[in-house]
Amino acid sequence: MSNGKKQKTYILLGIPALFLVGGLFHFLYSLSGEAYPVGLIAPVNESIFEHTKMAALPVFLWWGVLYLADKKNLRRDPWFTGALLSMVVTIVSIPLLYYFYTGAFGADNPIADALVFLAALTLGQLAGLHCYRHGGGMDYRIAILLMLTILIIFAVFTVDPPRLPIFRDPRNGSSGIT
Repeated sequence: MSNGKKQKTYILLGIPALFLVGGLFHFLYSLSGEAYPVGLIAPVNESIFEHTKMAALPVFLWWGVLYLADKKNLRRDPWFTGALLSMVVTIVSIPLLYYFYTGAFGADNPIADALVFLAALTLGQLAGLHCYRHGGGMDYRIAILLMLTILIIFAVFTVDPPRLPIFRDPRNGSSGIT
């Protein structure tokens, strides 16, 4: 497999892999017996914000593990810049797509929610691939620092969520970890 095809394969295989891992993350908090540390990285309720956590850490780990496994064949700066872009596009796409479909069709449906997650992951991975292929990328240390900052912000907002609708569980009005 040529070098460029290998990276494309890695990134595109991330779509189904991240979909499956993200699906597991959806249930991780309850499966852990509602362990506080798990709640910092996995959804603790049904709010839209908490659902974005299904992608944040898995995307970070996907790109990071693949880099460690094949760093001799990957360009470090564009790889981690692509990872950052994938994370941000996915995280932003989840609420945008969710609010679009619920607003346009006036319904909330678990199958549609899963398709939103899949679409957001696809957009994120494609953005990351484009960045890797065509961008020089920022210094990898800055990209990693920004991704870690995002993960820390997720944990902080889980413990102390802003009083905004995106952080409220639509089922019971709760927000954050309890």
